[in-house]
Amino acid sequence: MIFDKFDIIVVGGGHAGCEAATAAANLGNKTLLITMNMNAIAAMSCNPAVGGIAKGQIVREIDAMGGQMGIIADKTMIQFRMLNKSKGPAVWSPRVQSDKFEFSTEWRNVLEKTNKLEFWQDHVDSLIVEGNIIKGVHCTLGGDVYAKAVILTNGTFLNGKIFIGEKSFTGGRISESASYGITEQLVSLGFEADRMKTGTPMRIDGRSIDFSKLSEQKGDENVTGFSYMEVEKPKTQRSCHIAYTSLEVHNILRKGFEKSPLFTGRIKGIGPRYCPSIEDKIERFADKDFHQLFVEPEGRTTIEYYLNGFSSSLPEDIQVEALHHIEGFENAKIFRPGYAIEYDFFPPNQLYHSLETHQIHGLFFAGQINGTTGYEEAAAQGLMAGINAHRLIHDLEPIVLRRDEAYIGVLIDDLITKSVDEPYRMFTSRAEYRILLRQDNADARLTEKAFEIGLASEERINHYRNKYEKINNLVSFLKNNNISPDKVNALLESKGTPGISNKMRISQIITRPQINLIDIINLLPELKEKYNSTKESDRNIIEEAEIVVKYEGYIDKEREVADKLNRLEDVKLSPNFDYYALNSLTMEAREKLTKHKPQTLGQASRISGISPADISVIAVFLGR
Repeated sequence: MIFDKFDIIVVGGGHAGCEAATAAANLGNKTLLITMNMNAIAAMSCNPAVGGIAKGQIVREIDAMGGQMGIIADKTMIQFRMLNKSKGPAVWSPRVQSDKFEFSTEWRNVLEKTNKLEFWQDHVDSLIVEGNIIKGVHCTLGGDVYAKAVILTNGTFLNGKIFIGEKSFTGGRISESASYGITEQLVSLGFEADRMKTGTPMRIDGRSIDFSKLSEQKGDENVTGFSYMEVEKPKTQRSCHIAYTSLEVHNILRKGFEKSPLFTGRIKGIGPRYCPSIEDKIERFADKDFHQLFVEPEGRTTIEYYLNGFSSSLPEDIQVEALHHIEGFENAKIFRPGYAIEYDFFPPNQLYHSLETHQIHGLFFAGQINGTTGYEEAAAQGLMAGINAHRLIHDLEPIVLRRDEAYIGVLIDDLITKSVDEPYRMFTSRAEYRILLRQDNADARLTEKAFEIGLASEERINHYRNKYEKINNLVSFLKNNNISPDKVNALLESKGTPGISNKMRISQIITRPQINLIDIINLLPELKEKYNSTKESDRNIIEEAEIVVKYEGYIDKEREVADKLNRLEDVKLSPNFDYYALNSLTMEAREKLTKHKPQTLGQASRISGISPADISVIAVFLGR
């Protein structure tokens, strides 16, 4: 045996595996990260970007919990944009275009500097299971490796198969081998497995693109980033560009449909509805004459470009012909064609909310193995699996984030209670408490919790407390001080809102939609000398104080609704609860509750097919 025994083994070096490994090790566990390719740590296999609608909130939550993705994205960004800024703050979402090479390198640096974390490059072909308890893994080269808990984060590698037109070959990513053995073993142990599909566009030589024919999309002037810590960010940004398909492009693509693995039935797995291939789009939206495409650089200095929105598994000659009929790409050269990949996943209703499996004690799943899509969703699951594997082996209660506490809570609760029939992607519409789960306040929601469990550092908790002391002081000033007509009326009239005839609380003025807090600060010397709107840290304080004041009524109302519904979350259910003994439950309810094993009455209420009457039966039985 070449290994000592570990506390936790993480299988897979993608975004889920990296967060799981650092969380487990930073909590004090002797941790081993096993990956088939040490040179592809946290690889950005698809879009070289982090964040976006709802995904940006997840990255901020990962950061607030002491995870790494936000810090690394900030350090390696080549463009920053705050999306949905024209809408309310509940749906503002940060997004960065990343240098994919720097991103992977920075992740490896973080991993190598993490105490108690070791590495092994190998293929895990089976698990060591005794009874229903995980004992370790078996590696092709290294043999048996033992641990108290194992986290599988295999991404698209489990029996992965790549498709380009009529060609197909095995692989977990282009030029990387697939992983075999684990699915077959788990199915033999009683797990249910299925297939999913995802894809990626061609990569293009930027020197062959005529950017003069494209619309430029610059980054924001004010760069916020993801991390609540003070991370030094790059000083310059690179532009993205916008292009469009046309009917001519669509007709060329249709010529390849007879050779498309999607339409010939060679791909059985379900693809992501919200990130479809270009052939899916033109088939599903046949009435549309064009589709928008985003032309995104893959790095700070590279000539390689990613054509977002043009994912395809059509034959490469069809892909190139269609590309040449997009304005600006008439002479474009490609580095490699787009491709689809089909892979195994395990329906996540087989997990507890801790991400531990029902069938095998100490075995956790995180990332695309659970049927999700996206770096951010994977990283969030990896973080929580790392935390809960640590807590399991130390006999501590798992950390389960509520739906009103984090998008991560919504993500995991949706996976467990609703399972998936297509790759799961997070949207703001999935969260019923969007105004509570804003991107600006993830630290207020999660950092104290992260500090209590030992993941957030002293530096982070002190930074957080100092920030909120300033926010609370500013909010208190606005609520307890008046402003006179002679000071504010000129501003009000310039903004198209009526002046005031008497002194008024500053907070009341700020509730007007036309007025920004920065406008008021510029009128009051006592505030202007304290808060510099050109400084990022002060700008964040001003922004959050304004949201608290402006939307206080909505926030309080949503909090009240959440608190009422959370009473169901306080009613615990045993995983061994015999639902078949309750004759008043419908047979469908008994079957689904037995299969899903909800841990609270609230989780039970969100399982598809469980009615309010079923919940009432259980509540009465429990004396509630």
